Amino acid sequence: GTGVTYAYDRVKQQFGLHTDRGEALRQAMIACRKGGTLSILGVYSMMDKFPLGVLINKGVTVRTAQQHGQRYVPELLDPVADGEIDPSYPTTHEFSLSEGPEAYRMFREKEDGMIRPVLRP
Repeated sequence: GTGVTYAYDRVKQQFGLHTDRGEALRQAMIACRKGGTLSILGVYSMMDKFPLGVLINKGVTVRTAQQHGQRYVPELLDPVADGEIDPSYPTTHEFSLSEGPEAYRMFREKEDGMIRPVLRP
């Protein structure tokens, strides 16, 4: 980065005020249905502009866990690349992007034995 935004981010880092860019997390909060569950897997530090009101107004349950991807990815990629592990195994249904709302409804209702739908462009 360059310019004022870059300088601002560097100063925040130096003072321990560095924040994650939480756009994907914010979108997930907004997309979560009323009474739904939002599962956050990963490693976040701090985040500016956390929309707590969205979670409260919708009655969303939040579950979190750390994920040590860098630790396990190399161990898992080789068997996938060698064909020993098929990562598509739990995929039970495929849909086009335009069928996304219907696919989500079917998944939510557990119709047709759906376990893992995949949306393809």
